[in-house]
Amino acid sequence: MDKLKLHTPDLTAQNIEKIAALFPNCVTEARDEKGGPRQVIDFDQLRQELSTSIVEGPKERYHLNWPGKREALLAANTPIAKTLRPCREESVDFDTTKNLFIEGDNLDALKLLQETYLNKVKMIYIDPPYNTGNDFIYHDDFAQDRETFFLQSNQIDEEGNRLIANTSANGQFHSDWVTMLYSRLKLSRNLLRDDGVIFISIDDNEVTNVRQICDEVFGGENFVSMIIWQRSKKGDAKLIARVHEYIVCYAKNKNTLIEAGVWRRKKEGVDEVLAQYNAFKASFRDDHARIREAMQSWYRALPENNPRKAHKHYNWSDTRGLYFAADFAGPDDGRDSRPRHDILHPVTGKPCKKPSTGWRWDEAKTKWALEQDPPRIHFGPDETTIPTRKSYLEEISVEPYPSVFYRDGRSATLEVESLVGKGWFQFPKNTDVLSELIELATGPSDTVLDFFAGSGSTGHAVYLVNAMAQSQRSFVLVQLPEPTGKKGYSTISELAKKRLRGAGAKIKAENATTAPNLDVGFRVLKIDTSNMKDVYYAPDEVKQTDLVAHADNIREGRSPEDLLFQVLMDWGVDLSLPIASETIAGKTVLFVDGNALAACFDPNISEELVKELAKRKPLRAVFRDSSYGSDSVKINVEQIFKLLSPSTEIKSL
Repeated sequence: MDKLKLHTPDLTAQNIEKIAALFPNCVTEARDEKGGPRQVIDFDQLRQELSTSIVEGPKERYHLNWPGKREALLAANTPIAKTLRPCREESVDFDTTKNLFIEGDNLDALKLLQETYLNKVKMIYIDPPYNTGNDFIYHDDFAQDRETFFLQSNQIDEEGNRLIANTSANGQFHSDWVTMLYSRLKLSRNLLRDDGVIFISIDDNEVTNVRQICDEVFGGENFVSMIIWQRSKKGDAKLIARVHEYIVCYAKNKNTLIEAGVWRRKKEGVDEVLAQYNAFKASFRDDHARIREAMQSWYRALPENNPRKAHKHYNWSDTRGLYFAADFAGPDDGRDSRPRHDILHPVTGKPCKKPSTGWRWDEAKTKWALEQDPPRIHFGPDETTIPTRKSYLEEISVEPYPSVFYRDGRSATLEVESLVGKGWFQFPKNTDVLSELIELATGPSDTVLDFFAGSGSTGHAVYLVNAMAQSQRSFVLVQLPEPTGKKGYSTISELAKKRLRGAGAKIKAENATTAPNLDVGFRVLKIDTSNMKDVYYAPDEVKQTDLVAHADNIREGRSPEDLLFQVLMDWGVDLSLPIASETIAGKTVLFVDGNALAACFDPNISEELVKELAKRKPLRAVFRDSSYGSDSVKINVEQIFKLLSPSTEIKSL
């Protein structure tokens, strides 16, 4: 029941509503004196609407702007004092997997990955909130001073309010959403390789804003396509049924992507047709008349809806392979300058009949085609028929990826339900759609990033592609531990991990023979406060009376492996590399990828340990600043390494 307003009418608000009805482009969003959202009139735009000549006003330029853009830039650029803590008990194949599942705020995750994955990700896929008025979006804080920095960076606030409901009643309904996405896309671009791409699933509510944001972040010249994905055959809209979504695609560098030549896929049914042709060829020993007759009989026997039937016009063959006798005439564009040179029939020696529009090729290219072995021009029985050009199936067996396709969204729901139960995800993404995109845009050992992981569809799709192609693609998934509000799975991230475990086990069992070394694991890393105490970041503010209390700058409860992962991030070392533990001189030493990095965080390390490590010549070595057994050991560490392993880079916490 609505409550009484108990105040006089807000005439300004009513007037704004009236103007909005007449001139919707003159209403924009702004903030009031207290920083709250409100709708206002763009008076310069309104004056122009009511004028028959150019109205003088602010200098016009084409740009994207909204309330909160500066805050979005600040959010992307503000440093944080956080880390990724490994969680072995929730991981699968922690020691061997190349896949990462990061639990926490994706803005923080993107910042933490800047060193490790800079220019290393081949493909990003995200499915952000669609901003339908019922979604939750990230609420970002903007650090401005040291006190606020630690409040934000170290997550002192235990409320956990990282998500806010973005209803259509919000005066900054679109601005808040754009602010949230903009900062994340800015950071994600740094992670893409030069030939990398990003796919963004979105619907009608924000697709225009997504295009404008991406034009600014990636450059309009790097727009690749906007794929239309029809999810269902029916819709419940009152006017026109909404049965589709969009997948917006941008490249980091479109020219580099084109040069890579990955944006084509095999035509459906081509492999089967070529296999059948080769079988006939082996049987009839290059008797091409019999091969053609056999191919035509085989085509006729196929059901009409069989995809191989689409290639039935490829029924001629020569020693180069199966071909289609394609039109050799120039296009009928009204031009009289098309080539009209003579082409002699190979049997009669007389000039062949010419098409009314002239030839498609000039005389030089025609001469080249006739000189090939076999010739690339197909002739009839005599000169009275117009020659055709040979279009070989193997040479054009690939086609551009379609910009419109149909995939039933219900199948994705059933797929998730089979792994985690019913009623958890209403609109998960189809793994067959994601698998197609992954196959299209990535190679056998590339990395795929999804920082709106949801139910884990992208990771599931990587498993499927690796099983089918026997490849080693890896993924990095990021998901906030968003409460579900239901019994069973307390957070969305918990549900996603459950799905990945189930999907991985199922796929590995189904492909045990063909892909015995399939990686269906994932290393769980959780975003947390820094392993270092505040004194580490602001040592000048420690009072002399507190020196003893701050002798150790490591937070209580942090394990050596916790410290190791913060070191890996700081050094930009791959977070999926294998980790081994050894006991040397009575101390635990962690080795990353053999000799890539050696770390010892135990107290009272000795020169004996340092010498033993130096003999192994690791690329990098790290120790705790407070762990040296004596001042002399601390002084001698660099000298020992300089003598025994001069190329080793040494650091301390």
